[in-house]
Amino acid sequence: MSDVLERARGLLGRVLHAHGTSIVITEVEAYGGTQDPASHAYTRTPRSEIMYGPPWRLYVYRSYGIHHCANVVTGPTEQAAAVLLRAGRVVAGLDVARDRRPGVPDHRLASGPGNLARAAGIDLDDLGTDLLGDGPVRLGDREAPGSVSAGPRVGVTREADRPWRFWITGDLTVSAYRRSPRAPSS
Repeated sequence: MSDVLERARGLLGRVLHAHGTSIVITEVEAYGGTQDPASHAYTRTPRSEIMYGPPWRLYVYRSYGIHHCANVVTGPTEQAAAVLLRAGRVVAGLDVARDRRPGVPDHRLASGPGNLARAAGIDLDDLGTDLLGDGPVRLGDREAPGSVSAGPRVGVTREADRPWRFWITGDLTVSAYRRSPRAPSS
């Protein structure tokens, strides 16, 4: 499990290049795959199959039937661990991101996992993309993130108190914490 936590922290400050935008990742959530009841991969299904493969692939799913969410599969293979990209700061392609999210303040363009995917133009066609390759969605260099904070994951009902959400402390793009109303009291 420590691998997924280390890789989650390592994604902070990394640049995600996607469909005409570049976004510095400012917030993530780690999911421990087969060892984590909150993970989509806790039970193997056709939707989660990509998570059981090699690391550094993009796992994209539709949330609430309307938003896409982007995750980085971190491996190891068959463990199915992944990191949800929760928020970022658009540093290139600002006009493209604004067109995708009209009327939204710049610091909120990629705040929240569905908003990040929309600003970046990521959808189900990107499922399985090799993020270390040179395709239309890829991970670039990393800026030193500075101070990093940790806390519980957003909106999960199982293992809701695990401090597996990481963010760049004080960054305005970080989304608000919302505990699931269905999560048991801690």
